[in-house]
Amino acid sequence: MAESLLFGLAELVITKFASDAVKEASLALGVKKDLNEIINTVSFIKAVLLDAEQKQHQNNGIREWLKQIKHIFYDAEDVIDDFECERLRKQIASGSNRKKVRLFLSSSSNPVVYRVRMAHHIKDIRERFDKVAENRGKFGLQSCDSGNSVVQRPETHSGFNKSDVIGRVSDKEKVVNLLLGKDDDKSLSVIAIAGMGGMGKTALAKAVFNDKRVVKSFPVKMWVSVSYDFELKNLVVNIIDATPIQKDHETIKNCNIEQQQNHLKKALSRKKFLLVLDDVWNEDRGKWEALRDILRQEHARGSKVLVTSRSNTVANVMDASSSCILQGLSLEDSLSVFVKCAFKGEERKYPEQMVLAKEIVLKCGGVPLAIRTLGSSLSSKVDQIQEWKIVRDNEIWTQGDEDFWRIIKLSYDRLPSYLKRCFACFSLFEKDFHFNSCHTIVLWEALGLLPHKGEKLKDGNQCLHELWSRSFLQDFVDHGGVYKFKLHVLVHDLALYVSRDHEFQLWSSRSENMSENALHLSFDKNYMFRQTPLPLGLRTILFPIGVNDEAFLNTSVSRCKYLRVLQINNSGYKRLPHFIGKLKHLRYLNLKDNEELESLPNSVCKLQNLINLNLSGCTKLQKLPNGIGNLISLQQLHITTRESKLPDKEIAKLTSLEILTLVSCDNLESLFEGIELPSLKYLAICSCGSLRSLHGLPKLEYLKIEGCPRLYKRYQPNVGKDWPKISHIKQVIIVPPEELES
Repeated sequence: MAESLLFGLAELVITKFASDAVKEASLALGVKKDLNEIINTVSFIKAVLLDAEQKQHQNNGIREWLKQIKHIFYDAEDVIDDFECERLRKQIASGSNRKKVRLFLSSSSNPVVYRVRMAHHIKDIRERFDKVAENRGKFGLQSCDSGNSVVQRPETHSGFNKSDVIGRVSDKEKVVNLLLGKDDDKSLSVIAIAGMGGMGKTALAKAVFNDKRVVKSFPVKMWVSVSYDFELKNLVVNIIDATPIQKDHETIKNCNIEQQQNHLKKALSRKKFLLVLDDVWNEDRGKWEALRDILRQEHARGSKVLVTSRSNTVANVMDASSSCILQGLSLEDSLSVFVKCAFKGEERKYPEQMVLAKEIVLKCGGVPLAIRTLGSSLSSKVDQIQEWKIVRDNEIWTQGDEDFWRIIKLSYDRLPSYLKRCFACFSLFEKDFHFNSCHTIVLWEALGLLPHKGEKLKDGNQCLHELWSRSFLQDFVDHGGVYKFKLHVLVHDLALYVSRDHEFQLWSSRSENMSENALHLSFDKNYMFRQTPLPLGLRTILFPIGVNDEAFLNTSVSRCKYLRVLQINNSGYKRLPHFIGKLKHLRYLNLKDNEELESLPNSVCKLQNLINLNLSGCTKLQKLPNGIGNLISLQQLHITTRESKLPDKEIAKLTSLEILTLVSCDNLESLFEGIELPSLKYLAICSCGSLRSLHGLPKLEYLKIEGCPRLYKRYQPNVGKDWPKISHIKQVIIVPPEELES
């Protein structure tokens, strides 16, 4: 069942407020009553959220009410996060009585001041929730614990116009050949047509369904539009309705499943049949097996089921013997579809528009629905050349009509709330960006988007596979546990479209305004800084490669105290300002490839919430900051440094560290002498020419050594007693120096 993003956010806030850590803090602050009232009020609000979100498009008041609720949710998250920051700070402070005294004397860490401030925040959050809860009565909203706010796709039919299918000749032949192929008479073969929304799956299925060879081969052909309704009784009734015999629909509908099965048996009478199940979303194997068992009793040899779906998982669940994954149309076929829709056979009259047409078609990525929509929208403006230029220069989502986007975003609507927020993150990156699963998962984790089921890396990979199975990701390739992928241009536009209400914004020189409520912000490479002040509530800032504006960094970024993610790659900065250490909510600090960076302020080590610190490619970095062992939440550390020896005793304090990479540490001679890293699972050492030895790897699962001639010489695989015990390591990759050179 699909759930709204806001509904999921309400559940997350309730879970966090009900946690033992927050309850303990509420007792210390004397706000236990306020906390309980917040939980009750949010539960009360959550009950009507699904109804409110369905009605907001017809009521501006409800839309504004939902915006208010969302902002309070985010502010409540910040308050809860502050408790966690304080807990970690105390954990570090408990290591030294002298440090305790210094922290108490500091105004920002004075327990009395902190208690008063946080108690005030809790009471303020409670009052704001109470106020919006009172306004609920104005809108006549109904309670709904769970539900489906997804717009239903119109029911499809088998009616077919040959001119509607262009560029699918090879795909059609493939599916027809699969249908006409030989099969074991004991089986019921399933063939799947899969692909993202708007790719033309139904149109292809219609072309196959009406092909003369298929008509001749299958005496009984049935077309059933399934969509989200995969209930057995309803499906059997619809299948019987699709058979070419007379029947009383109401009578059959009111029969029990045993009687319906007998009606189906009579309708098919051991005939060879083709059943098309169009637009299937069901991923419950049990439901399919129940239907298959009924169909198997009636089928004759060679009977087939042809299923269309946006989800690759559906094909697996239904045990499809073969699948046809639809790709985008070629540029030539795309242009042919567009010309047909836009010019109505009079394209020769508009040579300038034809030039623009080729550029517009490129934006559609070969998706027939997008091509038809834009072509049809411009057919009434064929003489208005400026309108064509606007379409060429702007994102598709700013021009596609609401009906178009309702169809395209059906897959998005069916996602669970946590995946909706994960998907919206993609809007922060430009078109054709090549994604890396490691960076993507860390970003999701830092923003608290991953479901808390187990290990974050596994949860993150599961999220990626779910998005891939639903056709959101393309060119999805496994590089030894690290996945590389892209977004289809139309899927990227979908991310931009849905992120409008989720506080994600890719800011460029062409952007009209910056939302004051933006939480997650990235800049394209052409952005001119200091044009607009940054929103104070930002949680994410992704700077473009090559940024070098210290004044902007000091004056604007320093005011964004709720930052969770800060990315500054390949900049010209020689050092970073001390205010970085005051960003106590920061989870992810990405400083990759800052080749001019010589030092980091020691204040970085005050970031007890930091889970990922990336210093890879910082080739002039003299040493790691003092006190790095205080980063007790750190799970990933990526290092390039000029040090000859790392501060092993400090690194030994990083008991949460799971991933460590060392890149181009040219002076480094040894690793982890006399210490062990109990949680370390992944270690990659690349281009560390002076490194001679490594130790302390009891839980390691993945080891990669590349471009380290001295280390390789000393520890040649299977030679010499000094080689670390690696029998427990699941994967070892050791690249000999001569192989690397070749």
